[in-house]
Amino acid sequence: MTARILCISGPNLQLLGTRQPDVYGRVTLPEIHARLATRGRALGVEVEARQTNHEGTIVDWIGSAPAEGVAGLLLNPGAYTHTSIAILDALSGVALPCVEVHLSNPDAREPFRRRSRVAKACFARVAGFGADSYELALEGLARRIAASRA
Repeated sequence: MTARILCISGPNLQLLGTRQPDVYGRVTLPEIHARLATRGRALGVEVEARQTNHEGTIVDWIGSAPAEGVAGLLLNPGAYTHTSIAILDALSGVALPCVEVHLSNPDAREPFRRRSRVAKACFARVAGFGADSYELALEGLARRIAASRA
């Protein structure tokens, strides 16, 4: 059975490609999603990618993931990384393997970006590789899921 992976991108990521390209690059979110679908097929997993600017929607998607047959999560919570106990609680509640993803390196940026509220519920973090961060995170998550099923 093919493992399903849900990729959730948070606020302002719909602006990728034009928003601060010196920080986030010029690749758009639809391009990242297409790359994930292609890489997912090569890894033998199905990737569903979603984006929202709303914290509650992210919490709802995480909460419904197990019932939807999701085996793992890729999560770029955007600015909610630094503020959202609700997303942390949702991740802890579903106990799915999750990789925190960031295009830039939050630790190399403003001090307020150096604290992740969601990290405690993620087994890994991939950051600083631009659009490639998503694919690198997918590879690690797919391996983790495969190992758990072996």
